[in-house]
Amino acid sequence: MSENEKKWYVLRVASNREDQVCESLNKKVQLENLEDIIGRIIVPTKKEKRVKAGQARVYQLKIYPGYVFVEMEVNPDGTIPEKAWFMIKETQGVGDFIGSGNKPSPMAPIDAEKMLAAIETAKEQPAIAIDFKKGEQVKIREGPFENFEGRIEEVNSQKGTVKVIVTVFGRPTELELEYWQVEKGS
Repeated sequence: MSENEKKWYVLRVASNREDQVCESLNKKVQLENLEDIIGRIIVPTKKEKRVKAGQARVYQLKIYPGYVFVEMEVNPDGTIPEKAWFMIKETQGVGDFIGSGNKPSPMAPIDAEKMLAAIETAKEQPAIAIDFKKGEQVKIREGPFENFEGRIEEVNSQKGTVKVIVTVFGRPTELELEYWQVEKGS
């Protein structure tokens, strides 16, 4: 059985148990010599930077909470090989595959590519969690334009900045500010 015959399947798992299930499945695959049937088992995550009280922390967040992705080969009729089925189903925290009965539905190749691309993108610099949207009214709370009110024109989560349009001397002026320098307006 060759590697390129394996497809990605989605496994529902108990909430907040994704990492435990992934680790257990990886160990069981090795112990039971199922590497020819089961390939990669992953929990896609992304890094997110949050600033609270002036302290920046990076968090690992699950891209798809409650799911584990399994790359595996199934029988010609679409069923999971019996050894793999029991190994997966007997793992604590495992729910069921997306699909019906013991015939899981493979992810569409384009969806699998998107999921794998999301993992690659997440390896880059963490995005900053910014709770603002374009067009939203905000008030500047720090800096030379403190207490000015304006409208968000652009949000850059990679840099942690927002562009705000404020009126200065009757003219619209664009300011680029750190996201923590603004708060939601009234």
